[in-house]
Amino acid sequence: MDDHIPVTILSGSLGAGKTTLLNHLLSTAGDRTLAVLVNDMGEVNVDAELVADGSELELDDGVAELSNGCICCELQDDLETAVVSLARDRSFDQLVVESSGISEPAPVARLFTTESRVAARYAVETLVTVVDTPAFLDAFAGAGVPERRGDEDDRPLSDLLVEQVEVSNVVLLNKADLCTETELADAEDLVRALQPDAETVRTAFAAVDPDRVLGSDRFEADRLNQLPGWKRALDADHDHSHSDSDADHGHDHRHPDEIYGVSSFVTRFRRPFHPDRFASFLRDLPSEIVRAKGTAWLAGNEMRVAIAQAGASVRATAQGPWIASLPAVERDMYRSNRPELAWHEEVGDRRTELVFIGTEYDEPALRSALADALVTDTEWDASFDGPFPVEQGSETVIREP
Repeated sequence: MDDHIPVTILSGSLGAGKTTLLNHLLSTAGDRTLAVLVNDMGEVNVDAELVADGSELELDDGVAELSNGCICCELQDDLETAVVSLARDRSFDQLVVESSGISEPAPVARLFTTESRVAARYAVETLVTVVDTPAFLDAFAGAGVPERRGDEDDRPLSDLLVEQVEVSNVVLLNKADLCTETELADAEDLVRALQPDAETVRTAFAAVDPDRVLGSDRFEADRLNQLPGWKRALDADHDHSHSDSDADHGHDHRHPDEIYGVSSFVTRFRRPFHPDRFASFLRDLPSEIVRAKGTAWLAGNEMRVAIAQAGASVRATAQGPWIASLPAVERDMYRSNRPELAWHEEVGDRRTELVFIGTEYDEPALRSALADALVTDTEWDASFDGPFPVEQGSETVIREP
C-alpha cells in the first residue's frame, strides 16, 4: 500500500471541535502536505470557509468542499469524484476528510476500502472522533439531556455519539479543560465500554500531537463491523451459551471490566416478549445503562426487531422476517445456505439476543424485569399488538430524550 495516499477521517457532533482540530493539523503538520475535504450540511459550506481562513488557504488550494448534503449517504458519488480529482490534480502526502456533524463514519470509510477508483488511490489509516466531553457525559452519565446544535437530523444526540465512537480508532475528549478529573475518567470509561480498542486523548481546543491522528495506521477494514463493544460482548458470550433446550428461560453471562468500571451482560431467550411489557421495560431502563443493543423476538410479530438504546434514546427497527416464518421452500433454502444458523426444533431461528453495557447497574433487577416481560404459557397463543414495527425497514421510537 506504499503507493496509496493515507486517509484520516474526522467525525464528531456539531460543535465538538472538528474544524478546530483540522486547522490545528494544518498548522502543525510539519513536513506533511495535507489535502482536506470538508463536508457541511448547509448550502454554504461554512466549515470549508473556516478551514480556508484558519490555514491561510484559498478554497481551491488543497481544500475541497461538498455542500448541501451528507457524504455518508447522498453525496457518496460527489465524494468519490472529489477525492479522485484531488489525487489526479495535486501532490500531497495525506488526505483528511472532515465529515459533517451528522455523518456516520463507517459508510465514508467503506468508500475508501471497497473496490473503486477511490480505493485504488487511497488507504484509510485512522478514524478519529472528536467528542464534546461535557455533552458526552450529559448524554450517558445521567446528567440531563444535552442540547442539540443544529436541526439537520431528528436523531437524538446520544444515537449519533454512539455511532461515531463505536467505529473509531482514536477518540479526542475535547473541551477537557471544562471537566474535572473525575468527569474525564468517567468519559474514558464510557468510551472504552463503547469501543474497547480506541485510544482516548484528552484535549482542549483540539490541540493534539498530529502524530496521534496522522500516520498512526490503526484502521483495519476487515474489523469495521466487529469493533463495537456490544458486538464483542455478544460474540464472546456465544462460548458460554446453554443448549437450546435450556434457552426458554434465558441465558445471562456477565463480562466485568474491573479496570474500567464498566461491565456488560448478555441475555438470550427462545420465548417471545409481550410487546407492551417489553416496551415498558425499555422505557424504564436506568441511566446507568449506557448502551443496549441486539435483536428481540416479539409475540405476534414475525419480524426480527433490532433494538438500539443509547442514553435516553431507544429505537426499534424491523430488520426482516424470521426464517422460521417463511414458506417451507424458502425456509429450507435459507437453512441450507446457512448451516451455522442456530435452529430450535419448535421455534426455529426465533430468539432474543440482547447485550446491556453500563456502570453500577442493578443486574438482578434488570434480569428479573426482562423475565417478567416474556409471555407466559397462557399468553403464548394470544393475539398481540404493540408499539413495535411490523414492516421490514420501518422504525419506531420507543423512548426519546
